[in-house]
Amino acid sequence: MQKLSSWKPLKWLPNSPLQTLCFITLLSIFFFFISTIINPNFVSNRLNSFSSHGFPPSSLHHQISNLQTHLGILLQNIHSEETDSSVTPSSFSDQVLRVAVLLDTLADTLSAPHGDPAIATIETYRDPTRPEETEIECYEDEQEERFVKSKEVLRYTNPKPNKLLDGKRKNFMDLEAVNPSIGLGCTRMTVDLDRYSTYKPYTSCPDDSDFAQKLMLRGCDPLPRRRCFSRSAPNYNHPFQFNSSLWIQPNDSNILWSHYTCKNYNCLVSIDTKNKRGFHKCVDCFDLSKKRWEEVPLNDPESAEISIDEVLSLTQTPIRIGLDFSPTTGTFAALMRERNVTIASATLNLGAPFNEVIALRGLLPLYVSIGSRLPFFDNTLDLVHSTLFLDGWIGFELLEYVVFDWDRVLRPKGVLWLDRFFCKKEEMKGYISVIEKLRYKKLLWRIVTKKDRVENELFLTAVLEKPLRV
Repeated sequence: MQKLSSWKPLKWLPNSPLQTLCFITLLSIFFFFISTIINPNFVSNRLNSFSSHGFPPSSLHHQISNLQTHLGILLQNIHSEETDSSVTPSSFSDQVLRVAVLLDTLADTLSAPHGDPAIATIETYRDPTRPEETEIECYEDEQEERFVKSKEVLRYTNPKPNKLLDGKRKNFMDLEAVNPSIGLGCTRMTVDLDRYSTYKPYTSCPDDSDFAQKLMLRGCDPLPRRRCFSRSAPNYNHPFQFNSSLWIQPNDSNILWSHYTCKNYNCLVSIDTKNKRGFHKCVDCFDLSKKRWEEVPLNDPESAEISIDEVLSLTQTPIRIGLDFSPTTGTFAALMRERNVTIASATLNLGAPFNEVIALRGLLPLYVSIGSRLPFFDNTLDLVHSTLFLDGWIGFELLEYVVFDWDRVLRPKGVLWLDRFFCKKEEMKGYISVIEKLRYKKLLWRIVTKKDRVENELFLTAVLEKPLRV
């Protein structure tokens, strides 16, 4: 990425009408900003104001550097000596718009009242004395503030114009270009984003799936696409035939074990793994024995467990497709598959090959973080099931966004099954208030004491039906 200081004077002359238009627009905006906002003492006074109110001067420097960077990008596009099919009027106008927005933001910041110097800053300053912020682990805390330098990231995020077919610019989706997206959190983790995108195109991708998941969990989701070949296990074999694969331990050679503590499947189901970080909470997930799932007590009001058949008997709604949002290896989906129901299993690789095992069983893994909008259209699923995942660690506000996204994808009369949600007794009322905001019909509602620990905790099992809303 080049900045203004690196441009040579002879490169500043536009050589086409399009370039001239963009260049004049850019200079008009820039000189208007200079003439109306800046005076010799203005910036220094604003920096002193920032410091006196406890805000870091780097915030203003950050915006100025950002503006300088985007000006450099625009000039680089205008004066490119190489023929590049991606350089179109839309790409020029997009970059001019970015520069204009940055100028407007910087002007607002410099013009803010002296009592509130942080107005309109690009990045909100974090006060370390505020407990609600210090409790949150911020992946960017130890990283130097700077911009993305990876050419791969910049190339990826630039608009991708359509080919010109029959003189028409817009495609069947009424778009002139596709704008690839990355998560907002990526802009706050530029060091790690650069690291993720530092690779040699058209060769094998780095063996960094655990690092990619850390980025996802901290908000860089979706990640940018990469132009490299994914790695696979060196001795990969065909999976077992479907149906029989549902309850057979997968072949070790079909899993790439390099990122995991365990190096074979037997380790995953060993009693020794229960104290290992990452997958000890779901060590039973890797036990594919069907028998233990048939031991669920029936119609026991003192138990938080409820059988699948009991849930299905509570509703007249046909259940055909659904989502399991849990730390799982697909056992719930396998049981539903035997009942002619298709379930997508949304999970992460929490220290073990959850997604790989789901796929090897012949089921559908859905790899999404808890902060992501579900990739389903509105009112399309018959069932959403979640168990032993969104428990007492989750904040009320985040839970609201999660359950309302479940509501979005559930069709009218669809079923939401909260399976053994647990939290401390004194917090259950708060979680119930979030769930009740959905205004679902309660087909089953059971709160029982959680007896496997000494803490004062409760289980909530609920089967709820979405109303018809018009």
